[in-house]
Amino acid sequence: MITFQDTLTIINREIQSIEYPQNPAGLYEPAAYLLAMKGKKIRPALTLLSCNLYRENVEKALNPALAWEIFHNFTLMHDDVMDKADIRRDQPTVHKKWNENTAILSGDAMLILSYKYMAKSPLQKLNPLLDLFSQTAAEICEGQQYDMEFEKRLEVTEDEYINMIRLKTAVMLGACLKTGAIIGEANENDQQNLYDFGIHLGIAFQIKDDILDVYGNQDVFGKKIGGDILCNKKTFLLIKALETANNEDKSELLRWIQTDTQSEEKIEAVRQLYNKLGIKDLAFHAMEDYYEKAKTALQAVSVEEERKNTLMSLAMDLMEREN
Repeated sequence: MITFQDTLTIINREIQSIEYPQNPAGLYEPAAYLLAMKGKKIRPALTLLSCNLYRENVEKALNPALAWEIFHNFTLMHDDVMDKADIRRDQPTVHKKWNENTAILSGDAMLILSYKYMAKSPLQKLNPLLDLFSQTAAEICEGQQYDMEFEKRLEVTEDEYINMIRLKTAVMLGACLKTGAIIGEANENDQQNLYDFGIHLGIAFQIKDDILDVYGNQDVFGKKIGGDILCNKKTFLLIKALETANNEDKSELLRWIQTDTQSEEKIEAVRQLYNKLGIKDLAFHAMEDYYEKAKTALQAVSVEEERKNTLMSLAMDLMEREN
């Protein structure tokens, strides 16, 4: 069995070995810059670890794993443009270091590159993997669109939000795990259980991200604290606050989220309202509920329990993370 650290060593080695065309440098340097940043590499790790549940040798899963990491970074490059984010992993975002047009076009090149790597999958598994990759890519775009539309709406339900983050974040984790299971020749029930594990883990992961955006340590978190508040994003915390606040507190909260100011005052004012309403605890309870669902799905996978330990430990680490 390989460890999570083993997967990081493998993926970092593979990323360093990517050969980009030399010209035009302005197209490929931003992609190399983003991929070289110190990231968690969770998605390719899940692909390798899922395959390793069934096969000791995970070499056949390397190119698909790399495809998911490249695709994930493509989405980050475009997300940063849409969110007007200045910092990614403690470094200037691509559109800040270069410009927005470069970030858009370089991101497009990364998307194409991700398909090239997925196309290097084992031939007998290529059709289901490309179908999964394309379906997931479309769902992620749907989730991003919902996210943008929610910014213009004052009221978003919890169910709408959960569906949005399922599409925007969780389906990729599920697809990474299913990719490894397909290559490892897992049965269909196991493929589905691993996919469900990723879905529930991804929702819990995003709720934790929402919490960290308000209550995290910027030096550890790697991006500006309060960015979601400044962008008026409909996060789990904001939705629960609007749902539970009395008329006075709700009016105050709406006043702030309808204000376009980018001030620290806005961040602190909204944080104080969250504290008053006990929103942090509500968010933690929701996160823990989806984490329990994830564990249940993983427990249903029909391999020896000890072979699942690395995935279970990784899930626990993601819930306890501070970045």
